[in-house]
Amino acid sequence: NGWVTQIATTPQFPDMILSSSRDKTVIMWKLTRDETNYGVPQRALRGHSHFVSDVVISSDGQFALSGSWDGTLRLWDLTTGITTRRFVGHTKDVLSVAFSADNRQIVSGSRDKTIKLWNTLGVCKYTVQEESHSEWVSCVRFSPNSSNPIIVSCGWDKMVKVWNLANCKLKTNHIGHSGFLNTVTVSPDGSLCASGGKDGQAMLWDLNEGKHLYT
Repeated sequence: NGWVTQIATTPQFPDMILSSSRDKTVIMWKLTRDETNYGVPQRALRGHSHFVSDVVISSDGQFALSGSWDGTLRLWDLTTGITTRRFVGHTKDVLSVAFSADNRQIVSGSRDKTIKLWNTLGVCKYTVQEESHSEWVSCVRFSPNSSNPIIVSCGWDKMVKVWNLANCKLKTNHIGHSGFLNTVTVSPDGSLCASGGKDGQAMLWDLNEGKHLYT
């Protein structure tokens, strides 16, 4: 009953998709692939008290992670539909959430301009404030490559930032966009990232060399 804000899928369960919405829910859909009714809602994950802005699925397909304008994250057990953990700490809307490749760490970005690193028990291990974004943090992602453990973030300050996961210190500022950024994604081997936003341009960055490649 509201905007769909994000779609999440997992290769483990190709017949399932999750959608997050401004109606405060996450819905689990079963894909029937029947032309008349391609997907049917199986379960609504309820608990957030404001818009759900983002949802991701753990790589084993067992858990979902959501972020909301109520300022919290929730970890959901997809077999039961129950919230197993609430993550409380952001002072404003959570805009983006992500799992690390091994599902053991969680990162979130918020309108409070901070990036928070959590364990799966809901404990905030680190809050990135030093050299952080000067505006809303719109998207956060882990590198899928565990041999180069980094987090990539972007925000309304037009910046793409790369963080060393080991100490949560800034590695690189990628400057080039002329408008606020909505999204960033890291290539499967962790060597590249792409960013996009208000300026209508997609930019590709070399994460190993810390430089701009293409626009």
